[in-house]
Amino acid sequence: MIGSWFQLKFHTRFQVSEYIEHDEHGPSVGIVKKRFLHLDGLTLDNGQNLASATIAYEMYGRLNSRKNNVVLICHALTGDCHVAGYYSREDSKPGWWEFMVGPGKGIDTDRYCVICSNVLGSCMGSSGPASINHRTKTPYGLKFPLITIGDMVSAQKVLLDHLGVQKILAVVGGSVGGMQVLEWSIRFPDRVATAIPIATTPRHSALAIAFNEVGRQAIMADPNWNQGDYYSKKPPDLGLAVARMIGHITYLSDESMRLKFGRRLQAKSDFSYNFEADFQVESYLHYQGKKFVERFDANSFLYITKAADYYDLGREHGAGSIVDAFAKSRARYLLISFTSDWLYPTYQSREMIKAMKKSGLEVSFCEIEAGWGHDAFLLPNEKLTSMIAGFLNNAFSEIDSH
Repeated sequence: MIGSWFQLKFHTRFQVSEYIEHDEHGPSVGIVKKRFLHLDGLTLDNGQNLASATIAYEMYGRLNSRKNNVVLICHALTGDCHVAGYYSREDSKPGWWEFMVGPGKGIDTDRYCVICSNVLGSCMGSSGPASINHRTKTPYGLKFPLITIGDMVSAQKVLLDHLGVQKILAVVGGSVGGMQVLEWSIRFPDRVATAIPIATTPRHSALAIAFNEVGRQAIMADPNWNQGDYYSKKPPDLGLAVARMIGHITYLSDESMRLKFGRRLQAKSDFSYNFEADFQVESYLHYQGKKFVERFDANSFLYITKAADYYDLGREHGAGSIVDAFAKSRARYLLISFTSDWLYPTYQSREMIKAMKKSGLEVSFCEIEAGWGHDAFLLPNEKLTSMIAGFLNNAFSEIDSH
């Protein structure tokens, strides 16, 4: 059952960026602002109703008069809608895809109107388990309904409807964001001209599900988790940190860890002969876990990983067959994978390519040589940037000429 939405509360305006020049990757979209759309209710794929919801989003560039220049970006598991730019002149950290999105960049904001919303279930502005339940005046916790990748996409559709966008030039995203790209192209085929799924999969492997479950169990084993009811108490920081450490390993590769850390010790000349972090890689993982608990909610981690594990393109749209699922799509695709990605390895992209071709779809594919593992799509890569730029340029030139 595809989620239905109703009763938009109020209109939000496009934001105008102020250009700044201190970005290391070239001209930036400048100072940006996170915006919010509030809804009076929604029905989810599982049939449950969420009485109210908020969608956080950002926009860069301008919508043209024909409203045919929209690029929708879908973020990954623990990401957010802050794709590019800065929140203030004092802000030292730009958006997570700053090297890709901006004036003259791979996704050129001088040409395209770029939109990204925070997914349902998150804690970065959109409604999730940490949000206040207006009926009880307390955080939802585990009373927040389980959400799906489809629910995330339906929420994005409502946002675009609200902004007056009926046709999307391209939907782009990596990892769990790539799942959303696939879902968009099949759930709403009349809305999507092109799709760029990066480092993603039509369904999680047993390996990916296993790592997610270990992370969830680490959170739930933390005595502070308290069945998800911890918002007025000490949160399950230790469990969430361990979950992040586990997940972060899957985003890297053997080569990247060997080159970055090897067996080097952390500011020591010999082993401590206790259980301190002797090795640099241990210290690095501890740091990643500590930083993560400062910005993310443990329950949101549970919800979003579960949504990713549930996702199965063939089961949802093709009676078990991804060929039948892709037969519903009308989009042109650019699929990109990375040689060192062992979380969503290239064979999963090749499986999709075969299914797309059997369904008569136009598809381009590139496996990029990169040693940094699954997270390679988040790192500056000239080939990745030029491929996306070229694909978008060709698509927009063709669409705009009609």
